[in-house]
Amino acid sequence: MPDLLIELFSEEIPARMQSKAADDLRARLTEALVEAGLTYAGAAAFSTPRRLALTVQGLSGQSPTTREERKGPRVDAPEQAIEGFLRGAGLTRDDLEIRDEKKGQVYFATITKPGRAAAEIVAEELDKIIRNFPWPKSMRWGAGSLRWVRPLHSILCILTDEAGEVTVVDLDVDGIRAGNTTEGHRFMAAGRFAVSSFDDYRTKLRRAHVILEAEERAAHIWQEASNQAFASGLELVEDPSLLAEVAGLVEWPVVLMGRIDDAFLGLPPEVLQTSMREHQKFFSVKNPKTGRIERFVTVANVETADQGVTILAGNQKVLAARLSDAKFFWENDLRTLQAEGLEGMGAGLAHVTFHNKLGSQADRIARIAALAREIAPHVGADADLAEQAARVAKADLQSAMVGEFPELQGLMGRYYAAEAGLAPEVAAACQEHYSPLGPGDAVPSAPVSVAVALADKIDTLTGFWAVPDEPTGSKDPFALRRAALGIIRIIIANKLRVRLSVGIDNTDSDLIEAGEFSPIECAYLGHLDLGQPNRLRSNYWRLRDFGKLIAEASMDPYNRYCKQTLLGFGKGNRVNDLLSFLHDRLKVHLREEGIRHDVIDACLAMPGNDDLTLLVQRARALSDFLKTDDGENLLQGFKRANNILTQAEEKDGVEYSYGADVKFAETDEEKALFAALATAEPAIANALKAEDFARAMGAMAALRAPIDAFFTAVQVNAESQVIRRNRLNLLSSIRNICLQAADLGRIEG
Repeated sequence: MPDLLIELFSEEIPARMQSKAADDLRARLTEALVEAGLTYAGAAAFSTPRRLALTVQGLSGQSPTTREERKGPRVDAPEQAIEGFLRGAGLTRDDLEIRDEKKGQVYFATITKPGRAAAEIVAEELDKIIRNFPWPKSMRWGAGSLRWVRPLHSILCILTDEAGEVTVVDLDVDGIRAGNTTEGHRFMAAGRFAVSSFDDYRTKLRRAHVILEAEERAAHIWQEASNQAFASGLELVEDPSLLAEVAGLVEWPVVLMGRIDDAFLGLPPEVLQTSMREHQKFFSVKNPKTGRIERFVTVANVETADQGVTILAGNQKVLAARLSDAKFFWENDLRTLQAEGLEGMGAGLAHVTFHNKLGSQADRIARIAALAREIAPHVGADADLAEQAARVAKADLQSAMVGEFPELQGLMGRYYAAEAGLAPEVAAACQEHYSPLGPGDAVPSAPVSVAVALADKIDTLTGFWAVPDEPTGSKDPFALRRAALGIIRIIIANKLRVRLSVGIDNTDSDLIEAGEFSPIECAYLGHLDLGQPNRLRSNYWRLRDFGKLIAEASMDPYNRYCKQTLLGFGKGNRVNDLLSFLHDRLKVHLREEGIRHDVIDACLAMPGNDDLTLLVQRARALSDFLKTDDGENLLQGFKRANNILTQAEEKDGVEYSYGADVKFAETDEEKALFAALATAEPAIANALKAEDFARAMGAMAALRAPIDAFFTAVQVNAESQVIRRNRLNLLSSIRNICLQAADLGRIEG
C-alpha cells in the first residue's frame, strides 16, 4: 500500500491562514479519496510560510470494482422513460434484465464500475481541490485563471510503494505540472532537490534550513527566547497568539534579543508590549523585580555572519520611532489630564453617537452613573464612588493612546485615573467594568467595579430593548448576548442577591409610584428622557426620588408621560422579554456546567426566577439530586402520582386538593406515607425558606421509600369512593410537596 506526499509551494502565505489551510487540505483530500473508494491508515498536514504539505500513509493502490443494481421502468412503459433509464445507466437495451413483479414485468440494470488506480484518483481530486480551495482571500497572476492565496510555483505529488519505488502523479494545474522536487529556504538553500518519501522530504528540508512543523518552530522560538531572557536575569512575557503568528512568519527561526532605549522605559508596560506586538511582532521581556519591560525579542528568518547584529540595529531603530509615537501620545494625554481632569478628557464623548436612537456616549455615561449609584447598595459598594467611577470609566476613549491602540481601552483609563489621583477603586473600575469579555475572561469582584460593570451592561440591554433593536438569529452587532452573559457571570460569581425585575414585571403601579425599581427598571427609566425636554434633569438621575416625584398628585405632562410609558413597558412585557433573553443565556451557561435544559426549565418555573443566584443554586441542587438513585426514583413516583391525579381530575371534573385524612387510611403503607409527608413537609419548607436547596432535596429523598411502598401495595382507585377520594387527595399532597422545590413536571423521562 503506497504512501502519498503532496506539497503546494507558493509565495508567502499569511500566517493567520496557514493552520486552517493545512487542515482544509487534509480534510478535503482524505474525504474525497474515501468517497472514491480508497482507504488509508493515517494522514497529517503541515504548513510553513511558503508551503502546504500533506502525507497520507497506507493508501490503497486501487479502488475496488463495484456492482450496482438499479430498478428501471416496467417493460410496457413509454419508450421515452426506457431511453432515459438507459442513458442514466450508460447501458443498452440488451444489457437489461426483465424480472416479474407484482405489478408486471420490470427492467433491471446491473452496472459494473471497474476499480481505478490511486494515482488517477489523486490527480483528479487534487486538481478539484486546488482550483476550489477555500482561501479567505485569493489572487490571480499572469495570464492563467488559477486563483491561490499567493502565486503558486510548484506541486510535488508522489506515491511511494513499500519497495521504495516512486511514482509521480500525472497532474497539470493551469500549466503547473506535478513533480518530485521542491526547494528549501529562500536565502539559505541552493536550488531544487528531489525527494522519495515523506521522511526523506522532511529530512532534506531541515538540511535546507526549513522546519516543517509549525509546533516545532514555535517551541524552538519560545525555548530560545526564554533562555536568552533568563541569562540576562529577565523574564519573557507570555503571548501565545503572537508566538503562533511568528511561527508562521519564518521557516528557520533565529531568535535575537535587543534593548529598549531608556527614554521609553517610563511608559506603561502594556503600552510597550502592545506597540511592539502590533507594529513589530516583537516579544516583550520584563524585569521580574520591577515589572518594567526592558528588552524585546525578535525572530529573524535567516542566519547572518555577524550573528544578527545588523538585524538588531535596524529593528531597534524602527522600534525607537514607533515608541516615540507612543511616548508622545502618553505625554499628551497626561497634559490633557493635568489641565482638564479625567472627566474633561472625556468631554468630547458628548459629540460621539452611541446609537441614533439612544443618544451620545455622554448620555449613556450619565445613565450608567445613575444606575451604578442605584446598584451600589446591592453589591456592597460605596454609592458615591460607584457613580464617580461610572462617570470617568469611558473617558479614555477620547485619549490619544486609545485612539492609536483601541485594545488598551479600560487599561489606559485605569492608568489615567491613578495619575489623576482618584481612588484605587475608581481606577480599577475603569478597567474592570468591561469584563468579562469572553468565556475565559476574569469576572470583576471589587464592589465598585461590579456596580459599574452591571450598570454598563444592563443599560446596553435595556436601551436596545426600549428602542427596540434586539438581536435576531445569528446577528448581534451590538454584542447583546455577550452583555447578557456578562451580567449572569458577574451575579453568579459574586453570589449577588439582585432582583432583576420587581415592579414592572407585575405591572404594579403602586410599586412604581413608591419608587420601588429593579436595576432593569431603573435602566429603562434612564431611556425615557431621550428626545424629551430637559424638565426633569435636576431630579431625573436620582431615580428613587423620581419614583416619589411621579407619585405626587400635581404631575406635569412630562411626569405623567414617563409614568404611562413605564407602565406600558411592563404591560407590553418588555421586561419579561428581556428577562427571557437573560434566561436563555443562562441556559447556555449552565449547560456548559453539565446541567440539563429540563432541570433549568423546572427551576425557571418557580417564583423568584429573576434572582439569578437563587435560581442557579436551585438548579445545581436539583441537578445533583436527580443524579442519585433516590432522586431518580422519587421523580418517577412524583410523575406516577401526578399522572394518576391529573387523569382523575379530568375524568371527575374536580380538583383533589382539600387534604387527605389519615383516619381513612387502610394499609400500613398508606399510614407510613401519611407520616412521611407530615415529617417532610415542614422540613422541606424550612429548608426552602433558608434557601438551603440541598437540604430540601435531602428531605424530599426521604419520601422515596414510602411512595414506592404505597404504589406497590395500594390501589388508588378503590371501590369505595370515600377511600378513592382520600387517596387522590394524598397524591395531591405528594405533588404539592414535591413542587415546592421545583416544577418536577418539566423534567423529562
